[in-house]
Amino acid sequence: MTTSTKGNASQRKGALPAVLVLEDGRIFRGRAYGAVGETFGEAVFSTGMTGYQETLTDPSYHRQVVVMTAPHVGNTGVNDEDAESQRIWVAGYVVRDPARVPSNWRSRRSLDEELTRQGVVGISGIDTRALTRHLRERGAMRVGIFSGDTLPDDATMLAEVRRAPEMKGANLSAEVATKETYVVPAIGEKKFTVAAVDLGIKGMTPHRMAERGIEVHVLPATATVEDVYAVNPDGVFFSNGPGDPATADHPVSVMQAVLERRTPLFGICFGNQILGRALGFGTYKLKYGHRGINQPVQDRTTGKVEVTAHNHGFAVDAPLDKVSDTPYGRAEVSHVCLNDNVVEGLQLLDQPAFSVQYHPEAAAGPHDAAYLFDRFVSLLEGQRA
Repeated sequence: MTTSTKGNASQRKGALPAVLVLEDGRIFRGRAYGAVGETFGEAVFSTGMTGYQETLTDPSYHRQVVVMTAPHVGNTGVNDEDAESQRIWVAGYVVRDPARVPSNWRSRRSLDEELTRQGVVGISGIDTRALTRHLRERGAMRVGIFSGDTLPDDATMLAEVRRAPEMKGANLSAEVATKETYVVPAIGEKKFTVAAVDLGIKGMTPHRMAERGIEVHVLPATATVEDVYAVNPDGVFFSNGPGDPATADHPVSVMQAVLERRTPLFGICFGNQILGRALGFGTYKLKYGHRGINQPVQDRTTGKVEVTAHNHGFAVDAPLDKVSDTPYGRAEVSHVCLNDNVVEGLQLLDQPAFSVQYHPEAAAGPHDAAYLFDRFVSLLEGQRA
């Protein structure tokens, strides 16, 4: 839901006014950044101090306006290697102090230029700390960014924001997933074949599996059970993605069929919520979600605490204090967020299936959770034994 008129120069855009309007009526005034025009989405904040290119190109951020809590953004510009998909997916971008001149040996252009090129409307020069505190207290909500020579009055902008769709009830995976199956070959000797259901997959995810000798067949979100098993997989993977898991009935049914066949299964982020639903647990919307690269999670199977990368606004409602009986055997919460006790992982005890709510493939780091891909490989090996 973005419309834009691209400016001819950063200097001109920087002089143009921009306004950020939250659905509860709070207004922030700043300067245009990126494309000039208007955009709408869900206002969320990300606590990462680096890795903004990974954030921007993560399909999980579809229809979200991302507020960066780090004050200085764009210092390293934009390169041609770190994108997680073919485009920027955020609906809008909010920064306090954008870098005037990027400095990095891999930089090819400024962040402002890339946002403009891809038509992403943003705003700079506002108090992002105050905005973050507001979202933390009031919760994620609908927002609009308006920029240009002439802007509507405040009441008109607020009315437009309140007409925008909410994230709760949004079914978005098919909008960001691949339309055609593609294959990421194993690096070195091929050891296994995995069918990966793309619900908004990041490019680094199949790469991490390929590094471990896995040939990854990435399938559309609409893939059927027959499509999954047509590639003769040793295991099945369900990716991250945007939207409300309560709407994802098709992926849930596919996952239940995989569980019935006892095929090794691994899910991350949205895939964790799909596993929760497949096992019979509910899901719910978090007040403001977890987004950033500094979230502490405990692996309850080892006691180890990991610093992890997150991007989720929904969570699984599963009991933390007991093992649950499900149609597919016993299940338990394997990981938990140490900030708020949100469920961050599930595992089945009677068959080879597990999931986590965060991102073990995090390209910009941290890499504490990379071992989860090795855990998946162990399940694949165990199934062959």
